[in-house]
Amino acid sequence: MDKDLAQEAILHALRGNWEEAVKINTKILDDQPNDVDALNRLAKAYAEVGKFKKAISSSQKVLKLDSFNTIATKALTKWKGLKKGEHLGSGPSAADTFLEEPGKTKIVSLLHLGDTKLLAKLDCGDEVKLNPHSHRASISTENGKYIGRIPDDLSARLRQLTKYGNEYKVYIKAVTEKDVKIFIRETKRADKLRDIPSFPGEKIEYVSFTPPELVHSKEDFVADEEEE
Repeated sequence: MDKDLAQEAILHALRGNWEEAVKINTKILDDQPNDVDALNRLAKAYAEVGKFKKAISSSQKVLKLDSFNTIATKALTKWKGLKKGEHLGSGPSAADTFLEEPGKTKIVSLLHLGDTKLLAKLDCGDEVKLNPHSHRASISTENGKYIGRIPDDLSARLRQLTKYGNEYKVYIKAVTEKDVKIFIRETKRADKLRDIPSFPGEKIEYVSFTPPELVHSKEDFVADEEEE
């Protein structure tokens, strides 16, 4: 029964039904007041409906039970200075974080999503990790928990670009129970790739320089079509 309630609470959070999430997590805590996961979920739900005093109180209870809990610590830092009635939104840096630049940024929907409990803890604006060195590039939390996989065509491209020195930052753009969108930003372009945009437009462009190792596979640096 407790597992069913926890799953119900997670689904309400993923669907943005925050008032229901408050009710379900409160019900769980009536029976298990030291349930750290439920306290974290309740704190987030309170914050989403603008009840920051209650959100902070819930997170502080978590830290009394688990002083090293990173979710509660991160939440308290985020909520400092926010007042009752304010909306959490995407955080103060969202406007800059999601500023689009042609050839340098891209929004992507992930495939083969990870555990729904993990997805429920993600927030718009969270920085996550790009793991481009595996056969299929994936996205994980900062502490290495799997979130989802990047589509194969873009995955192959990013593996090659990072191999030659490009660097990227990745942020959560949107999250629901069935879809996680990430925002990828090029933060450094290698000298040898200076004429190669990370994310070309829809028109196919053949670049003037291809590293010797890629001569047999020039499509690696042919523009892929924009995904929606």
